Amino acid sequence: MKVAIGGPLKLAFRPWVEGLENIPVAGAAILASNHLSFSDSFFLPAVLDRKVTFIAKAEYFTTPGVKGRLTAAFFKGVGQLPVDRSGARGAGEAAVRSGIEVLERGELFGIYPEGTRSPDGRLYRGKPGGLARVALATGAPVIPVAMIDTEKIQPPGKVVPKLMRPGIRIGKPLDFSRYQGMEHDRFVLRAVTDEVMYEIMKLSGQEYVDMYATAAKRQIAEAAKAEKEAGKAAKAALDAAAREQAEKEKNAE
Repeated sequence: MKVAIGGPLKLAFRPWVEGLENIPVAGAAILASNHLSFSDSFFLPAVLDRKVTFIAKAEYFTTPGVKGRLTAAFFKGVGQLPVDRSGARGAGEAAVRSGIEVLERGELFGIYPEGTRSPDGRLYRGKPGGLARVALATGAPVIPVAMIDTEKIQPPGKVVPKLMRPGIRIGKPLDFSRYQGMEHDRFVLRAVTDEVMYEIMKLSGQEYVDMYATAAKRQIAEAAKAEKEAGKAAKAALDAAAREQAEKEKNAE
C-alpha cells in the first residue's frame, strides 16, 4: 500500500527533500513534525524508504459502510494507527502507549507536537504530554521535521489538492538520553518539547507563537462567530431603519 500510494504522490507532486541522511537506516526514532495540512502524514512517508507510523482518530477506522471500510484500509495502508480521542486525558495516554509500542519494535514513530494542524501557517507551542514522554520512556532519538507549503496544497476544508511542489526538511537527531527516566517531571517535559520546537522553527522558517494551536483555533472561531453576530445585528439595525423611514414616508403622504 505504501508503494502504491507513495509512488503516485511523488510523481504528481514531486516533493523536494533535504536531510534524508538524518533518517537512520534501522532502529527506532521519533519524527517530530510541524503540521500544516491533512496531507502531511502522506507526503513524509512517501519520501522515506522506511515505514512511518502516525496516530489518527479512531473514527477513521470505525465508520460503517463501504466508504468507511475503504477509508480504514487506506489509513492502515499508509501506516496510521487508530487512537480513541473521545477523552483528552485518555487520548494522550493512548497516544503515548502506541508510540512506545512502535518504537519498541525498532520502527519510526511520527508525531505532531502541536497536537493539531496550524490554523494560519504559523508554528505553535508544542504539547509536552506526548512527544517528550515517548522520547524519555524509550530513549529513542527525536528527529525534527519541517513540512513546507503543504497548507497551500490542501488547506483545511479543501478536498481536491492543488498540484504544486511541497518541501520536507529533516534535521539532525536530538539525543535526550540525559533526561531518561524523568518522563514524569513536567519541567523536563517542557524543556524537551521546547528544544524540539525550536529546531522545527529553524527548519521551517515559520513564525513561532507561544500558545497552543487549539487555543488559537478557539479564538479564531470565537472571533468569526462574533463577526457573524455583529453582521446580523448591523443588518437588523439597517432593516429597522429602512422600515422606520418607509413608515414616515407613508404617513407623510
